[in-house]
Amino acid sequence: MSSSVSRPHAADSKRALEHFESMLEFETDCWDVHHAIKNNRKDFVLLDVRGDELYKSGHIESAINLPHTRINETSLKEIPSDTLFVVYCAGPHCNGTEKAAIRLARLGRPVKKMIGGITGWLDEGFSLD
Repeated sequence: MSSSVSRPHAADSKRALEHFESMLEFETDCWDVHHAIKNNRKDFVLLDVRGDELYKSGHIESAINLPHTRINETSLKEIPSDTLFVVYCAGPHCNGTEKAAIRLARLGRPVKKMIGGITGWLDEGFSLD
């Protein structure tokens, strides 16, 4: 008797590889962002897409606050068009990152989501500014 884990069958290795490799095109994690910041390898703009008050109460070092509702051509005009954005919000219970990523992608901007958001950042033991 099979379990609900093994039903349906796992994808073949080729499809699994394509799937998991493609996920990394769309997402990064808190540890990788932290490592880049702490080792002077930050080649992206870290965008906190929460509201102003939440940003002021604590945010990731070097993050810029731009709530997803304010992402537009005008708010991005000073940032080169090929700049990678990494977006984060409160955590896995928040869809602000998806809303921000959609806006950025519609503007032709490269974007990745930092999975976990502030919740994941704190879970990793990292501090906020």
